[in-house]
Amino acid sequence: MRLLNNTSNPIFSNYFWNDRKTANAKMTVSGILIKTFLMLTITTTIVVGVWKLHTSGTNIKWFGTGGMIAAIVISIVLSVRQHWAHFLVPLYAVAKGFFLGGFTAFVKVHYPEMPYQAIGVTIITFFTILFLYQTRIIVVTKKVRSVIITVCSAIFLVYLISWILSFFGIRSFIWGTSWIAIGFNIVAVTFAALSFLLDFDFIERYKNKAPKYKEWLACYGLLVTIIWLYVEILRLMKKLAIRF
Repeated sequence: MRLLNNTSNPIFSNYFWNDRKTANAKMTVSGILIKTFLMLTITTTIVVGVWKLHTSGTNIKWFGTGGMIAAIVISIVLSVRQHWAHFLVPLYAVAKGFFLGGFTAFVKVHYPEMPYQAIGVTIITFFTILFLYQTRIIVVTKKVRSVIITVCSAIFLVYLISWILSFFGIRSFIWGTSWIAIGFNIVAVTFAALSFLLDFDFIERYKNKAPKYKEWLACYGLLVTIIWLYVEILRLMKKLAIRF
């Protein structure tokens, strides 16, 4: 039953919410959304900058890999140094900007409008899920949490195994354009979007209770989910474009 109190997003685990000391300023939903918007602006700006460098002929081969490695290191440090979140999260946004810039630049060469379309779909999905949650059209029950957590964990496991196999020269089915690969992407996109429900629900439980600085931790969690959703949408759109 304890598992049901967690979300599919690791940053929203109970570890980050154990400190409930009294403070004058408390975490608010508006504060989280403002910080998330600012971080997404930073990430988007970096992505556009990398695109321009690529267009001018600059070799950005290592931008994506470097950004990913930096994001992983920052995430590890953040997991043990919560009070550094106010400058680690912006650094994470920058790192992810380089990762997404490198990742999407090559897609943009063959499909110039696709990254913009993926961004649009991601934004629309985010606000749609937020609306559904706020209006209680979708209610987050224990059963709903359990299903989303289980499927998201399975998706993560598949990606992990595929990544390990790549070191042995084995190409996983999920990277192809078969109907199975496309179906997997559709499931990933769906549950990336649904994981917002768990994040919103968890934030709502601690609003006006947790210390103000934890807005940065919640912002980081939303940023992780938003970027995951964007990447899955872009991959799905690319596969459909190649397939058809």
